[in-house]
Parts: sequence; C-alpha cells; structure tokens
Amino acid sequence: MKKIYYLGTCSTCIRIIKELGISEQNFEMQDIKTQPMSEAHLDEMKSLSGSFESLFSRRAMKYKSMGLAGKNLSEGDYKQLILEEYTFLKRPVFIINDQIFIGNSKKTVEEVAQALT
Repeated sequence: MKKIYYLGTCSTCIRIIKELGISEQNFEMQDIKTQPMSEAHLDEMKSLSGSFESLFSRRAMKYKSMGLAGKNLSEGDYKQLILEEYTFLKRPVFIINDQIFIGNSKKTVEEVAQALT
C-alpha cells in the first residue's frame, strides 16, 4: 500500500509531493482537510510509528493558542487532539507498504525518495 496524508493548502506538502513525483496514479492521496481521518486511519499510523505523540505537530497554531505547551499530554490526549483538529497531524505522512514517514524534514523526504526506488 502507498498512501499519503497531506494538507492540500500546505505549500510545503505540495512541493514535496511534486518533488517526489507522487500522483493519484501511484499513491492513495488523502487531503486531511477535505477528507478527515478516521480513528482507524490514525490507529494504523500509530501502529506503524509507535506512538500518537510521534504524529503530533507542536508547530500547529492551535498548540499555543490552546495553551498545550505547558500541559503534560498523554497518548490518549494526542490521539483525541489529532482527531478533533487536523492541523495537529505532523504532515505529510507517507505510508509505503509497512513503513511510515512522518513530517517534512529533509531527512524524511530523502528516506521517502529512497523507499520509492
């Protein structure tokens, strides 16, 4: 299976998708704003990544506005926050067979490119 969770309005996500030559012909693509993730999707990502925290973006604007920086969040909290607010998912998330790649760091993008070859 090849799937990507991304945000269609995120210029970084779009740039990475273009750089990697990803299209709907070779990947299942899910824009998390227009096609919200289900709990099953999130649970699948967690089983591959090891934790909900690894999927959680502390860069989301709501992270600071909701005062989450000073709180000690549990795995359940991370899961609930991601399900309630799509911007809390660290993006993009690539699932290639049984591997998961989370985020937009240069290293992650290079790892995705390697996995696609």
